[in-house]
Amino acid sequence: MKKYSNKIVFLLLTCLILVSCNDDFLDIVPKGSQIAKTTEDYDLLLNNPTYYFHSTGGWQAPRWMGDEIAADAHDVYSSDIQAQLLFHWEDEIYPREDDTAWDLRNGLLRLYALNNIINQVMGSEEGTEAEKKALLAEAKSNRAFEYFQFINLYAKPYSEATASSDLGFPIVTTSDINENNFTRASVQEVYDFIIEDLTSSIEYLPKERSFNTRFTKPAAKGFLAKIYMFMARFDEALPLLNEAFDDLNTSTNPPSLYDYNVEYAAGGSFLPISPYDGPNGPGNDPNDFQESVLARVYYSGAYSGNGAGNEGIVLNPDAASLYESSDLRLNVYSDTYGDYSLDVNPNGFLRKYGIQYTRYGLELSELYLLRAECKARLNDLSGAVTDVEFLREKRMPVADAEVPASIVSDQVDLIKFILEERIREFATEGYRWFDMRRLSVDSNTELADTVKDTHNLYDYVDGETVVLETFTLKPERLTLRIPQSYIDQNPNMENNP
Repeated sequence: MKKYSNKIVFLLLTCLILVSCNDDFLDIVPKGSQIAKTTEDYDLLLNNPTYYFHSTGGWQAPRWMGDEIAADAHDVYSSDIQAQLLFHWEDEIYPREDDTAWDLRNGLLRLYALNNIINQVMGSEEGTEAEKKALLAEAKSNRAFEYFQFINLYAKPYSEATASSDLGFPIVTTSDINENNFTRASVQEVYDFIIEDLTSSIEYLPKERSFNTRFTKPAAKGFLAKIYMFMARFDEALPLLNEAFDDLNTSTNPPSLYDYNVEYAAGGSFLPISPYDGPNGPGNDPNDFQESVLARVYYSGAYSGNGAGNEGIVLNPDAASLYESSDLRLNVYSDTYGDYSLDVNPNGFLRKYGIQYTRYGLELSELYLLRAECKARLNDLSGAVTDVEFLREKRMPVADAEVPASIVSDQVDLIKFILEERIREFATEGYRWFDMRRLSVDSNTELADTVKDTHNLYDYVDGETVVLETFTLKPERLTLRIPQSYIDQNPNMENNP
C-alpha cells in the first residue's frame, strides 16, 4: 500500500511539473530532472491525465473556425477575445506577448514528456523487454497524435504536389532545455514522421485496452488510417480501418455505440434532459468513454479561463438544415440563450448546450464514418452505405436512417452525404475545421467547393434577424500563424504568411 501511495505522489509531481513551466519553445522542466526509474514508473506516466483530459487546449480553437457555425451577438462578446479573433479568421490570434495558445503550449509540454519516455524507457529498471517495447510504442503513438494536431493547426493542408516544400512543424525528438535552434521541417517530413512513429509501434501495442485512454492496436491502426485519408491515400487507409474493426470485434471489452432510440426512451440513461445543461449523457460526463476507441477529452463549455469558451457559437442555417426533425442528436441543442435565463433566441438558432466535454481522440462513430468515406472514395458504394446507415440507426428511428435512394448510386453525392453526417455527428466541436482543410485541397472540385468561406454574426433587431457583420476566410488562414512569442525565442523559425 505504501508503494502505491508513492506512485500517486510521483504522478502528482509529474502533473505539477508539466503544467507549471513556460520557458522556451518546449516549455520544459529543468535540465537533469529525472523522475522515473522503473518500467512501472514509465507505465504510470502514461496514465497521467495530461494526455487525455484537457481543461485548456484540445480543439477549443478549431471549433471557432469551422464553417458550420455562426455567432449570436447576444452571447459572443462574453467569450474570450481569442475566440472572437478565431471566429473572425484574423491573421493574429495571439498578438500580445502574454497571450497563450493553449493547444500549442500544452501540446509541447506533452511532447517533452513523451520524448523523455521514448528516449529512456528501454533503459528502465525491472521491467521485461516486451513491457518496455510496449511502452515505447505507446509513447510514440501519443507523439504521433500530438504532431497531427500541430500540423493541422500550424501548417498548410497536405497536398502531395507541394508537401515537400510547404513549411511544416519542427520535428523534436529530444528534451534539451538549452536548445533554441528549432527549424521547421516540411509538411511531408512531418507526415512521414507521424507515419513512422505509428507503423513502428503497432506490432508492440496491446490489442486489448486496459484503459480507454491508452493506445491499442485498433486505436493506432484507426488513427494511422485517418492520417492516410488526410493525405488522400485511401487505398492504404481502408485495409487499416478493416483491421481496426476486426481487432475491436474480437476484443473482450470493445467500445460500443449508444443507441439513442433506447437512451432517450422512457427510462433511458440520457434522461432527464435539463433545461440548463441538456441530456444526462456522455457530453456532460467527461469520464464516459463507452464510444471511445481512444479517449481524448477537452472542456468545450463556457469560458472559465480555458481559452476559447463556447459562448455565442450557434449552428448556421445551412448546418441546422442538415438535421431531420427525428434526428435524436438534436436533443443536445437548445434554442435558448446561453445566459441561463431560458429566454428563447428569437432567431431560432441552435447552440450545443448538451456537450460540455468533447471527445476528439478516436471515437467509434468517427471510425464508421471514416470507413464509409474511404469505401465511397474507392467506389464501394454499397459498403459505404452500410457503414453510414449503421451509425444513423443508433442516432434516429431506424425508419429514418436510410441514405436517400437518389444518393446511394452517386459516388460524389454519397461522399458529400457522409461528410454532412460528420457535421451532424460532431458539429461545433472542432472536427469540421480539420475536414475543411483536407477538402480545400481535394482533387475533386465538387468536394473542395463544399468548404464555405464566410462566418456571420447575427442579431435580432426590430423584430428581424439581421447579419451584423460577415467575416471571410482567406486561403492562407486555413493555417494559423505561430504566436510571435515562440518565433522571437527561436530565431531560426520562419512564421506562416
